[in-house]
Amino acid sequence: METNFNDKQIKILEVAELLFSEKGFDGTSIRDISKEAKINIAMISYYFGSKERLLEALILHRTTDLKLQLDHLILENLEPIEKVNKLIELYINRVNSNRGLYRILHFEFTSKKRNINHETFSELKKGNLKSLETIIIEGQNKGVFRKDIVIPLITPTILGTFFHFQMNRPFFENLLNLNTEALYDNYIKTVLTKHIQQTIKALLVYES
Repeated sequence: METNFNDKQIKILEVAELLFSEKGFDGTSIRDISKEAKINIAMISYYFGSKERLLEALILHRTTDLKLQLDHLILENLEPIEKVNKLIELYINRVNSNRGLYRILHFEFTSKKRNINHETFSELKKGNLKSLETIIIEGQNKGVFRKDIVIPLITPTILGTFFHFQMNRPFFENLLNLNTEALYDNYIKTVLTKHIQQTIKALLVYES
């Protein structure tokens, strides 16, 4: 699928993302997207074909640049644990700033109601996993990371902690006095991210 979108396509994707996250995939029509984006319905069909393909394009639009960031991270002159910490920041910032999209994704992939092309996203995930593996293996070769790490489980450990926090947002907002959007987001960027980094470090590094 095409990943280099023009300005008009990006406008459609941004409107679709907003409406999908507010009204759900089923609750949003191509007509709704057309009206909000002020673009002819036929033009949306021309660019994307169907609502399912539009969702696929949206996911690609939001996820392909992460691989580029990971590729750059691998080449940075940093110690392996610093690279892991930066990778965690990248992941948490990504999912936190695209919460609406990930909510849609979770529902679509778990409900299996539609013929969403999983293969495309599976390839993206494999590429991201390969970047993580490169960093872990570098740390193992330097003798700072354990040899018995189950690398495919690192990403679920990172994201699982974030999504549990997000799914229980009202509880944590009350418990931690995070009563504004700014306080909530800042807590994720600082305290929660650091907690996840410490958790992953404990899994990777030999006990001293």
